[in-house]
Amino acid sequence: MKKFGRIILIVIAVLVALFFVLKSWTKSNSPEAVAEITTGDLTVKVEYCQPAVKNRVIFGELVPYNVVWRTGANEATIIEFSRDVSIAGESLAAGKYTLWTIPTPDDWTIIINKQTGQWGTNYDESDDVLRVEVPSVQKSGVTELFTISMEQGSEEEILMNLNWDKTSVQVPIK
Repeated sequence: MKKFGRIILIVIAVLVALFFVLKSWTKSNSPEAVAEITTGDLTVKVEYCQPAVKNRVIFGELVPYNVVWRTGANEATIIEFSRDVSIAGESLAAGKYTLWTIPTPDDWTIIINKQTGQWGTNYDESDDVLRVEVPSVQKSGVTELFTISMEQGSEEEILMNLNWDKTSVQVPIK
């Protein structure tokens, strides 16, 4: 029985080691990033991973149009609000959520989902708490790494910018 217990412990140790190696390898290809801004009593923080273009066609191929995308790589992208907000005119309670999108050539559906902690492809539409559409813009230059940035907009407004390849999306948050 002792021999069986040792074998089980060795198998568990190997599986744990493989998990951390795999996690490290995926993070090296799509590094972790954080976008955060505070204005007044509102802090918006996004934790995500940055996939690269790598000479690929991104939107319409790697990221298909009209299909839910994890909005980054690896784990689902986390977005957190310190107080109740309005996203593109729709109300959302303070809290921690996952950020998903549905890209199309002309606009994106921004999805806020209450499930957190899942791998990036485990999406459940029944957990959506908000969906809004915002326009997308085609740029002339290429953004190699998927990047989320925050900037101060007009009065009490934060603009969350999603940029990758030649596509740019701006999400207003109040």
